[in-house]
Formats: sequence, structure tokens, C-alpha cells
Amino acid sequence: MELSDAVRGRRMVRSFSSKALPPGVLDHVLELACTAPSAGNTGGWDAVVLTGPEQTERFWEATTTADWRMRSRRWAGMSRAPAVVALFVNAEAYLKRYGQADKQSSGLGDDEADWPVPYWFVDGGFAALLLLLGATEAGLGACFLGNFRGEAHLRVALGVPDDRRYLGAVVLGMPDGVDPPSSSAARGRRTLPDVVHRGRW
Repeated sequence: MELSDAVRGRRMVRSFSSKALPPGVLDHVLELACTAPSAGNTGGWDAVVLTGPEQTERFWEATTTADWRMRSRRWAGMSRAPAVVALFVNAEAYLKRYGQADKQSSGLGDDEADWPVPYWFVDGGFAALLLLLGATEAGLGACFLGNFRGEAHLRVALGVPDDRRYLGAVVLGMPDGVDPPSSSAARGRRTLPDVVHRGRW
């Protein structure tokens, strides 16, 4: 598959069959994510990979509530996904890296408040996008779930160190073809003339 095909064909899939992923596919997608750009080559993100219902249940238990599961039209389809990749970022790794001699001229310092853009979230986002594109290339469905609730509970459930921040998760599996459409899809995408300002705003 060409990159442009993967980019244009990628959609957030939120309803999956419970069928296990083909052998090696998940590792291939994770290897692609490891090539994501990283500020200062810091590599300050980690993934906790959960496969099968026994492991993925810990994720859902920590990040959703019984009330949400009862009300959500998407819960049944998402809960069947055979894999969840929970992404965590490490701000301290960037603070240390940008305190080193070759990065001191950046002026970013060792205080998160000095950083106008927290690179750890940017780099984690790059990795998440490569997971989504890799899933598309492999013929899988995938969606990114942001950090809405349960971060502390999730860290405990997965044994994640307290200095890591939960960025979100990529849920992967075979689409089951009954994905309820998102109300956001009706908004449409911005076009090139909407987005691009040539020479100045």
C-alpha cells in the first residue's frame, strides 16, 4: 500500500470482531511507531500492549465507568477489540535531554513551565499516528482514544511508573462492519485553501 493510500484510507474504527490479530502484525505496527520523529532523539514514550480479553479488560475497567458502558452505543464494538496499545509519555526524559550541552541553546530548561510546547506530547502523537497508519496498511481497523478519565487508576492497573503521563490509547482489530457513524463526521474536513496561508496569514 502506498503511503498516500494509507493516509487517505485511514478512518477511526470503533467496532471490531473478537478475532485475534494475525501473527506478527501487531509487532510490525509497533515497529513502525518506533520510527516516529522524536525531539532531540529523546524517545520519551512507552507503550503498554494489551492483547486478549483478560488484558484489555483492565484497560476498559480503568478508563470507563459502568454508567458510560451502559449508555454508549459504541461500547460493545470497542470492547471486542483484541488489542489495546496504551501510550505513556515521560516529560522528565525531555527535561534532562534538553539540559545537555548540545541542547542548552534552546533555552527550554528543566522546568515544564518553560516549555511553550511540551514535546513529549507531540512525540507521543507522532507515534500514535504511525500506529494508526500502520494498522491501515495491515488491513486492520484502529482508533485513537484520548485521555478522558482514569489515568491514575490505569497506571496502577498496568504497573506504570508515577512519572509517566497517559497520552491515550490505540485500539486495534479486524473491523466488523457495523461501526456507528460519528456525529463529528458530519462536520467534514477542512480543505487545502481553508488550512494553508501562503506567504502570510
